[in-house]
Order: sequence, then C-alpha cells, then structure tokens
Amino acid sequence: MSDTVKIFQKGFNYSQDGPGNRLVYHLSGCNFACKWCSNPEGMEQKNYKEYTVKEIVEECISCTPMFFSGGGVTFTGGEATMQFDALLTLLKELKQNGINTAIETNGSHKRLVELLPYIDHLIMDFKHYDTVIHKEWIGVGNEQVKNSFSMLSSIKRKVLIRIPIINGFNNSPEGFVEFFKKYNTDNMEFELLSYHEYGKEKWEKPYQITNGFVSREDIKKFQQLFKENNLKLINT
Repeated sequence: MSDTVKIFQKGFNYSQDGPGNRLVYHLSGCNFACKWCSNPEGMEQKNYKEYTVKEIVEECISCTPMFFSGGGVTFTGGEATMQFDALLTLLKELKQNGINTAIETNGSHKRLVELLPYIDHLIMDFKHYDTVIHKEWIGVGNEQVKNSFSMLSSIKRKVLIRIPIINGFNNSPEGFVEFFKKYNTDNMEFELLSYHEYGKEKWEKPYQITNGFVSREDIKKFQQLFKENNLKLINT
C-alpha cells in the first residue's frame, strides 16, 4: 500500500469540481490518452511533486475554514484512481475528519466500488458509447467504463456523468441516449461539456484535434433528446 501521492497541480476552485469552494488535487498519471486533454502534463507520471498521505490530510484539515458553500476536497487528474491505494487511504482519513470529498474519474478502475463509501460527490466521464471509436480516439476501449456505469445504476448511486462533446468524435446524441435508457438513471445527472482548447498550449506532442468545436445546434439536439428520454441535464 502506497503512503505517498504524486501530484502535479493543486489549488482552490469554486463549484466546478463538486459543490462549493474546494481544494482540488490533480493526481499524476492516466490510462487514457484523450486527444483533447486539457491537462496533458498529467497523462504521464512526470513533473509532479510527491507528498505523503499524512501531509495531504494535514493540509486539508488546515484548509477547512475555506470549504464554504458545502465545499471540501476533490481528487482529479490525470486519473485519480491510477494511484488507487493511496487515494483510498486519503478518502477514508478525510471522511474520518468530517471533510466533504469528491473525485473526478474516467470510470475505468475495476475497484471503483471500494471508494464509494468514502465519496460524497462522484463525477464520472462518459466519452463514448462505442468501444471501437473509444479505442481509436482514446487509446483504450470503454468496456470497464460501461461496467462502472451499470454498477452505479444498479446500486442507485448518485453520480454526475460528464460528456465532453467533440466534433467528429461524439457530437450526435442518439447513441448516448440509446445506451443510457437501458439503465435506471433516476439517481444520475448528466452534464454536456462543449469542446474547448484551454489546454492546447500545454501539449508537448502535436495536438491532433483540428476541428473539435461543436455547434449550438449540436448541443440543442443533445438537450432535446435527453429531455425527451428523462435524462436529467445540469450545468455547473
């Protein structure tokens, strides 16, 4: 079991990484290689600073006066579950200290269920419903992501599903709706994230997205079809 955590960025953010004012830790390493990633420096475990679990817990406790409006601590990435054992220990200790917790994940870890008792707010990306297309654009298939979605549905876990919409990759809603409506989504909320290039300048390798922006009509089509199928959309 690891007692250290590799972090490439940390800082406060309000309402975008869970509710309220939150201390957000970006954990290094990712098993996905999304061509549009806004934190490409987090894909590989380099350019990070190493902290002990104790150091992070103590820092979080010292920051509790800043956790206003229902805030707390969020672990994201990279992919936070790549450092699974340390993340599990962190979440347990934060909950023992009464600190609100959240994680942002791509949903690809087989042991995700073990983290759930210690997470107040779960945010999970769902980038594509088709395994072949997912692998072409991201480097790996989405079988475990879909398994995670199914598991969260079956246990009626509250979760925010985020869908990054990229032109040419997934800017048609029909396949998403066809997949989601197979499941009980009563405890799920969905958020559409339009493509942006905020992280483009951070890429060391050639940036491969050339026409990723989606139209207002594309987003409206998603909104209409999700509404018609009782899939709850929110904005953060």
